[in-house]
Amino acid sequence: MSMPFETSRALERIPGIRHGFFGRRGGVSTGEFSSLNVSLSAGDKLNHVIENRAQIAGILGFSLNQLVTLKQVHSVTVLEVTRQPNPDDIPEADAFVTRVHGLALGILTADCTPILFADPEARVIGAAHAGWKGATGGIAEATVAAMVDLGARPDRIVAAIGPTISGPNYEVGPEFAADLIREHRDAENRITKPNGGREHFDLPGFVFDHLIAAGVGLVDDLGICTYAEPKKYFSHRYATHKAITTGRQLSVIGLGGL
Repeated sequence: MSMPFETSRALERIPGIRHGFFGRRGGVSTGEFSSLNVSLSAGDKLNHVIENRAQIAGILGFSLNQLVTLKQVHSVTVLEVTRQPNPDDIPEADAFVTRVHGLALGILTADCTPILFADPEARVIGAAHAGWKGATGGIAEATVAAMVDLGARPDRIVAAIGPTISGPNYEVGPEFAADLIREHRDAENRITKPNGGREHFDLPGFVFDHLIAAGVGLVDDLGICTYAEPKKYFSHRYATHKAITTGRQLSVIGLGGL
């Protein structure tokens, strides 16, 4: 089976950077996890998850042991990766950065916003998982700061926002909206009330605004909604509404490969 994936035109222009935003198509998982689930904790068969991850890594020119992932906990913690991972030691964080050739950084999502970063001159890359907690807490800005610590410059950084839930499908209600605007007065434009109903939150738009505010030189939003395309992408909210189980998809960026 083929394994389609999306790319950012902005990141594609950077030599030596390999990346991809993968969905749920391809792979070997079955049933509700069909067919490219990469989550180790959703209830899928372990051998299926490992094979799916290996196939993704291979398509981008990496081996499975070059693919680094995190135990994502909706934090604003960013780690620097300096070596190939120990599969028995998965750190808790929601973003990581590296300048090590031959490493691929992978972020798992199923509605939250995946962000891939690269500074083409400093040869520093990063990847972040931005759910609403991480986004409002500053995970995008923290990732940019961590890249700067490795020699990147914000105005040279290219950031790509991958498949994520969109504002029209992300109902949050009045309390969330009030709390958000209280903490981020500039976010009022990212709250809407479609047809006079309950409040909705434009998560990728909020992330976009904060990447720009952090000085990122170019932000490429792919504009793909996970909830709106359940056959192509895993969506936690869609699965909840349908009372089914869902997996996770992978967004990957790496320097070089095998």
